[in-house]
Amino acid sequence: MALYYALPLDHASAPAAGAMLLVGLAGFSALVAVQVWLIMRSQFPGLRAIESLATSVPFFLLLFAATYVVLAGLSASNFGGHLSRTDGLYFTVTVFSTVGFGDITGKTETARLVVTGQMLADLVVFGVAIKVIVGAVRRRRSDA
Repeated sequence: MALYYALPLDHASAPAAGAMLLVGLAGFSALVAVQVWLIMRSQFPGLRAIESLATSVPFFLLLFAATYVVLAGLSASNFGGHLSRTDGLYFTVTVFSTVGFGDITGKTETARLVVTGQMLADLVVFGVAIKVIVGAVRRRRSDA
C-alpha cells in the first residue's frame, strides 16, 4: 500500500501503463502459483490459504488502482476528471465488489476496456483462484 502511494504514477506513459498492467498480472499469476505450492507443503493449509488471499487480492486491487490513476493522469477525459490515488483505489474496489456506485466511470474506450478487463479478471479471481486455493487446502489435508 505504501508503494502504491509512493510510486510516481502521474509521470507514466500509455505504453508504460499497459506494460505495468501486463507485467503486474503476470506477477499476480506467479504469486498465486507460488502460494498454491506453499499451501500444498504447509502444516496448516487453511491458515496458509487465508494468508495467500490476504496478500494476493490486495496486490490485484492495487495493480488496477495504479493503472486507473495512470490513465486518469494521461487524460482527464478517461474518467471525467483527475483521480487521486485514493479515488483509484476506491473505484477499483467498487468494480471488484460489483457495487458500482456510478460516481466514477470509464468515459473513453480505453478506460472502458481496462475496466472491462478488470471485471473479467475479477471473475477469474473469484472463481478460479479461490477454487484453486481451496482445492490445494483440501488436497493437502487429505494427504496429511
